[in-house]
Amino acid sequence: MESVEPNYQTYMTAIGNLAAKSNIPTIYDIMKARDLFDNTIRKTPLQRSATFSKLIRTNVFLKLESLQMTGSFKARGAYVKLNMLSDESRRKGVIAASAGNHAQGVAYAALSKGVTCTIVMPKNASPAKIAATRSYGANVILRGSNYDESWTAAQEIAGKERTIIHAFDDGQVIAGQGTVGLEIMEDLRDIDEVYLPIGGGGLAAGVAIAIKSKKPDIRIIGVESKAFPAMKESLARGSLQKVESGFTIADGISVKCPGELTYTIASNYLDDVVLVEDSAIVRTMFLLMERMKLVVEPAGAASLAYLLSNGHTHTNKNIVSILSGGNVDMYLLGQVVAKGLIQMGRMVKIFVQLPDKPGALKSVVDGIAELGLNIVEVEHDRLSSNVSAGSAGVYLSLEMENESHAKRLIEFLKQEGIEFRVIS
Repeated sequence: MESVEPNYQTYMTAIGNLAAKSNIPTIYDIMKARDLFDNTIRKTPLQRSATFSKLIRTNVFLKLESLQMTGSFKARGAYVKLNMLSDESRRKGVIAASAGNHAQGVAYAALSKGVTCTIVMPKNASPAKIAATRSYGANVILRGSNYDESWTAAQEIAGKERTIIHAFDDGQVIAGQGTVGLEIMEDLRDIDEVYLPIGGGGLAAGVAIAIKSKKPDIRIIGVESKAFPAMKESLARGSLQKVESGFTIADGISVKCPGELTYTIASNYLDDVVLVEDSAIVRTMFLLMERMKLVVEPAGAASLAYLLSNGHTHTNKNIVSILSGGNVDMYLLGQVVAKGLIQMGRMVKIFVQLPDKPGALKSVVDGIAELGLNIVEVEHDRLSSNVSAGSAGVYLSLEMENESHAKRLIEFLKQEGIEFRVIS
């Protein structure tokens, strides 16, 4: 086992006996968790991104947990928890509640250890995520309309026999997630700040303990969805808070209330919690795909999205952003590409009204072609109330190089006297 730097003792003295009283894992627990890993869990890459360093205006390193087994960091904590169970507990099997990554992580870990596994998922869970969970041999039960209802059902089904593996509020699970922090410090000696997503807080808790215990001066900043600021509200008020239901595409961090254990750890280890909007997440997912060829889910892109939205005040800092997962539905991915193109000024949708006669549309299309624009979709409309009799409405989705192309398009339409409006 690797040695711990002296400042670990200083930091532990500062927080007193909190760890012992609250079942909080220590740096030693995280190191032991790391020793359990074999080929079942990957050490994921830490890469400096020239693209994002330029956009954020400081040195940005990306921790690619999107390339972890099952496509998420969740496999780490689940695997550690399964390894720590007694033979009797393994024989009786395990159960968990999840709508996504935790489900796959537990199912994968159970399969690797030969343990019977049941996953309770909401009835409206993604068919792709249900299929992925079943592919690891789990028995999937659909109960409830959200995570909270599925969690209640899991507790009822488990009874006194099966072990419930909580998604985040478990010391051994947190220790497993903390191994991400150990890997970051192994691969990058000089670190100023680490940004990571927060839902229930398991990843933030584990990484914060791992890093702060060895290098307390490194700042750890959690990033929550603006629609679910549960940890931020809890830390601000000094007690656990439950937020009202909101909406975010980042379902992996759409948690109404953090765990008691993760809240306690965050209170003592996190330097700040900040919020990010969905529009920033969409733009970041798009850029990750286009510039780095990485598919990252909304929650996984949250920390980088915050940095892209806000930049950085220091140009010489070494900043790590943890991309926590890469499991995204293909339908949503298509929307992200389309919306990302629009946000970047690379796609525009317009409505034009033309005389309903041969050749009217051709003249418009020819002019668009001369501008070097690519028509990706055409939709005719003759029947809507906003289309005059004898006219035809046409929706055109156009791909372009940059916003200057859009301005040239509008100038062309005005010069030709074509009635139009920009839809998006």
